[in-house]
This record gives sequence, C-alpha cells and structure tokens, in this order.
Amino acid sequence: MGNNAQPKPEEKCPVRLKLRDDVLTALLFGEIDHHSAREIREEIDMTAMRVRPAQLVLDFGGVQFMDSSGVGLILGRCKLTQLWQGQIIVQNMPPKLERIVSMAGLTDLCTFRKEPVKDESDE
Repeated sequence: MGNNAQPKPEEKCPVRLKLRDDVLTALLFGEIDHHSAREIREEIDMTAMRVRPAQLVLDFGGVQFMDSSGVGLILGRCKLTQLWQGQIIVQNMPPKLERIVSMAGLTDLCTFRKEPVKDESDE
C-alpha cells in the first residue's frame, strides 16, 4: 500500500459559507449524516445568528448522500430564520435526495430551486 497524499473526504469541511447582498449561501459537500450535520449546523447557525440574512440558501449541489439528518438540518434552519422573518431557499438538491425531502413535507416549508453553480468570478 502506498501513501495517498489526498485528504480523506471526512477531513474536508462539509460546508462553505458565502455572504453577499444580505444572502447567506451555504455550499454543502459530501455526505450529510448525524456526524457531519452537527458541524454544518454549527457553522451555519453561528454566522446566520450574527448577520440575520434576508435569505439563507442551502445549496446541496455537492451532496452525494443524505439521511434523515439532512431533513433535520433543513427544518432547523427554517425555524432559525423565522426568528427574523428570513427566507430559506434549498437549491440544487440532487434528484435522488428530492424524494426524501418531499416525503418529509419540506417542499411546503421552503422554496426549492435549481440554479447553475456560480463562482464569484462568474460575475
């Protein structure tokens, strides 16, 4: 067995946050399970409570797997943003995960959309 210089997937941060024009976007990566959901929740909540964005966008474009912890993650952020009348937008949910959130009734609580993934350099 040789040394693999690449970090293991679980060593990568599962969320990257961007704030622009009162919109906080959480770019989610990898697998969302009970272990990673806690880290994601803490990162999002810490920033969201500080800046109280008009919109919180949860971008699932980089998520390969999600269990019920992902449903809890979305639901909890819906409740959080209600504290300041913010809006939750769930975007780029992979088709295989859409069924989970639909069965949980989240499509009635949040706005769902598909958006091309853009970088700051795209503007």
